[in-house]
Amino acid sequence: MQHECNDPVCQMHIRPGMTVSELVDAMGAAGAYNGGSLAEAVSITEAMFSDPKATRFFGLAGAMVPAGMGGIVSDLLECGYIDILVSTGANLTHDIIEAIGCHHYHGTEICDDVDLRHEEINRIYDVYLPTEAFERFEEFMQEVYSELPEGSVISISSLLRHIGERLDSGILATAARKGIPVYCPAIQDSMIGLQYWLFSQSGRVVIDAFLDMKDLMNRCFSLERAGALLVGGGVPKNFIFQSMLMTENGFSYAVQLTGDRPDLGGLSGATLDEARSWGKINEEARAMTVYGDATITLPLLIAATLERLVT
Repeated sequence: MQHECNDPVCQMHIRPGMTVSELVDAMGAAGAYNGGSLAEAVSITEAMFSDPKATRFFGLAGAMVPAGMGGIVSDLLECGYIDILVSTGANLTHDIIEAIGCHHYHGTEICDDVDLRHEEINRIYDVYLPTEAFERFEEFMQEVYSELPEGSVISISSLLRHIGERLDSGILATAARKGIPVYCPAIQDSMIGLQYWLFSQSGRVVIDAFLDMKDLMNRCFSLERAGALLVGGGVPKNFIFQSMLMTENGFSYAVQLTGDRPDLGGLSGATLDEARSWGKINEEARAMTVYGDATITLPLLIAATLERLVT
């Protein structure tokens, strides 16, 4: 293959009053490293959000709600830019904690964690969460679980909708109000799951982890096009991608924000090109991975995309 040098890198010039979209445009003109990848990711996300025939999946992994990113997700749900949300149980746990009036606090990673243990403060890198929040969380969850019909069999998404209907703000509350399904295939790997186990010692309600598959697969078979915006990887990323494996279609749009390396073989760092080999992403799909801290890349991505959609 012959290589050509005909597309020069443009030097960036920052001026006062630049909008986020203008900044991203300048990053795209420079076009190098992850700045260039972010600019292309914004273009793909804009196309995905504005495609009336696309069903939009959103994968949420990593400690995003403790870092303040939950508000972005709930706003996207409110505005109709997420059709299906797949999350870790941890993010939903922290979403509930915020919704019942507790808070995450600025802390520091430079500390004595044994001292924090004695002071009943839990640390998520440089974010602090008092143990008292989990005590209030337990009271709320046990009350919510006690309202489940005795002897019923429900899906995980139905359980999450039941919880969201009893909250006034946040991801689960917005999804429940808008009728948007929230899937959490590894919910037992969270405080929500632990609290359900505690409730199950006396309550008689069955959570069937496979019930969600029917509705999800029916939707996947009937959709025209699919797009995925993935924050982190893990279970949400795999659950989203595998949902299309049984169909003849893959994803037409895919954007991944991750800080993980691809060369270790883990899914969280796996490239989107690798997903083409499985048929998870279409051969002709628009796809881009942006490597970096999602607390930086996600706000820039969404701010620039929304700015373009409303102008």
